[in-house]
Amino acid sequence: MYNFTYHNPTKIVFGKGEISRLAKLLPLDKNIMLTFGGGSVKKNGVYEQVIKALSKHKFIEFWGIEPNPTIQTLRKAIAIGKENKIDYLLAVGGGSTIDGTKLIASGICYDGDAWDIVLKGSCDKFIPLAAVLTLPATGSEMNAGAVISNTDTKEKFPFHSQYPQFSILDPETTYSLPPYQISCGLVDTFVHIIEQYLTTAGQSRNMDRWAEGILQTIIEIAPLIQSNPKDYDLMADFMLSATLALNDMVAMGVSQDWTTHMIGHELTAINGITHGESLAIVLPATMSVLREQKKDKLLQYAKRVLNITSGSDDNIVTEAINQTRAFFKSLNLATTLTEAKFTDADIDYVAAKFNKRGVKLGEVGNVTGDVVKQILLACK
Repeated sequence: MYNFTYHNPTKIVFGKGEISRLAKLLPLDKNIMLTFGGGSVKKNGVYEQVIKALSKHKFIEFWGIEPNPTIQTLRKAIAIGKENKIDYLLAVGGGSTIDGTKLIASGICYDGDAWDIVLKGSCDKFIPLAAVLTLPATGSEMNAGAVISNTDTKEKFPFHSQYPQFSILDPETTYSLPPYQISCGLVDTFVHIIEQYLTTAGQSRNMDRWAEGILQTIIEIAPLIQSNPKDYDLMADFMLSATLALNDMVAMGVSQDWTTHMIGHELTAINGITHGESLAIVLPATMSVLREQKKDKLLQYAKRVLNITSGSDDNIVTEAINQTRAFFKSLNLATTLTEAKFTDADIDYVAAKFNKRGVKLGEVGNVTGDVVKQILLACK
């Protein structure tokens, strides 16, 4: 196990009706900007709850942060924030809204173009922010990461910012989510864990067991949620799983991969494919191409998570990969590039971008652009 320092300052306020606590959680002396996505919060009652709770606060609203938030939209929010001397942000929505708000928080304190912050990969100046989560997926409500797209350059990059001061998680806010969004959120949660788990065996029994528990939970609740999307306990398990999957908890002292995510970001940058669906396409191929490197952990995953115990090691690994793909397919998501209408030219384009950057991904830094091409060809 590697040396590590763990510190997560985000307060989680979990449960039905907890949005009303915004009245006391948000400081009265701040000039607040509320940030939203496309308007679903006005249909599911979340907006009304937020506005009621903030009846004594001073705030303005910014709408229109997209899925896969773009620098083009966020520049507008930053300009409005500067003009109105905003000194606190409340993101109300899913991970994209929270991600975008993290860049707004940094951009308000930055004199140049906020895309510079994304390209640099981090920023240590920002105004505080909090969140009301409505779509479990990214874990952005309890981590310091964010991912931003640039539609002009067809790029999508992560950057490291700040943790929300607090996040409110009410499972009832998920009841109006379309099945497709739920499926993508389940896959995103699942792959977040895999990126921190499916690396080198024998690093930490604690991290392995925690990761395996969340993976088993997602596999167990996914079909139940499809039949009962308004079951409070199921959606509570889903929401908490998504938060725990990427709040640094299962990453303590162990190596990480992130190959699948980085490839998925490039696919999204090309044609806007939903992030979760891009992961459903790429992960099984990543497992396949890197199966020898990850063999010990794939066997552990097969036996402990999927309960595959009979057959040769090679057959067990193959079955684990096949079952993972079948799980994603059961969520009615594409699992091949062909289904998602990507072309051979797209494969060449993505591989060339990785090679041009000199990127070396994976837990041992051996996933170059050429290996990325192998993975993408295995996605066809």
